[in-house]
Amino acid sequence: MTGPDLELTVDGQVLRFPAVWLRDNCPCPECVAPGTTQKLKDITDMPNGVAVTLTEHAAGSVAVTFAPDQHRSTFSRSWLAAQAPGRDGDGDGRTEDDKQLWLPADLDPETGRFPQASWPRYLDQPAERIRALGAVRRLGFVLLRGVPAEPGTVLGVAASFGYVRETNYGRLFDVRAEPAPGNLAFTSRAIRPHTDNPYRDPVPTVQLLHCLRAAGQGGDTGLVDGFAAAAALRAADPESFGTLTRTPAPFGYIDKATELRASQPLIELSPRGRVRGVRFNNRSMRPLRGSPAGITAFYAAYRRWAELLAEPARQLNLRLAPGDCLVFDNTRVLHARTAFGLSAGSPARHLQGCYADLDGLASTLAVLKREETR
Repeated sequence: MTGPDLELTVDGQVLRFPAVWLRDNCPCPECVAPGTTQKLKDITDMPNGVAVTLTEHAAGSVAVTFAPDQHRSTFSRSWLAAQAPGRDGDGDGRTEDDKQLWLPADLDPETGRFPQASWPRYLDQPAERIRALGAVRRLGFVLLRGVPAEPGTVLGVAASFGYVRETNYGRLFDVRAEPAPGNLAFTSRAIRPHTDNPYRDPVPTVQLLHCLRAAGQGGDTGLVDGFAAAAALRAADPESFGTLTRTPAPFGYIDKATELRASQPLIELSPRGRVRGVRFNNRSMRPLRGSPAGITAFYAAYRRWAELLAEPARQLNLRLAPGDCLVFDNTRVLHARTAFGLSAGSPARHLQGCYADLDGLASTLAVLKREETR
């Protein structure tokens, strides 16, 4: 076939591949470094006016010859089918389209839908690690049980799938009531649903919280699926949804050694307009800039969003026991806690936490899956 592009029929569907796209993705040793997926050619090395002049079909592959320089490339049919232009999705698994949105009622432990895993099995069985890390990607969190309730262990949990993201709070931070707290998280107060570190750009995308000691009373943990809430807001109040996706909200944090600021929308969209992240933390909001009318519209939308996130039916309530470790997507899942007591003789709640990132988790998961299929 001669023409500017390649057309290929897969499962009865005609897929079209632009010639310039094919040439840029040529897998031959002249174009890709052997043993890697890194390209050897720059876009400016490609001749102008690239067109397909010849296609040769084999059982599992298609060879393509290009004009004007007669370069020849061979593509596997399975690769072409998987990478075909025009397929839905943003390609990185980070938007709502690649997630399973949930309400607490959807995560019934009796049906096996609640994402949890045994830490010893997680360490010993690749299939268990795939299931646990896949839950973070799909549902936004997993609860690992049986993690030794020893200080510092949470760093080993993070290292099992990625790299610790160090911040001004250190590689490791203690979540407990302190005499002179630099953050309201380090008090015994109730904390409403929020995401952490909205005053950073980029924010840490994975958070871990490991229970060393539970409070005698209170201190329960709550989780909210921010993507499910965003979808609900879009359906019920598209005007508020649009306002929150377009308006940069200012966040800040200051202590004696740190000053951080970032402005991002409370609901982040991908270039295709799909929900990609949420950022919500009333404690860290700073004065909004803009016109009086714009500020008024933002606050109306902000209040609507806060009310939706606070709906009891949206919050999954957990009482973490010593040895429980939550791993969750900080760009999607909001977390909260109830107040807890500090009476004499009552156990003092003590969690340890750290941050990591979704790219490391996604990489580990992809490699585990690849090894399982060998």
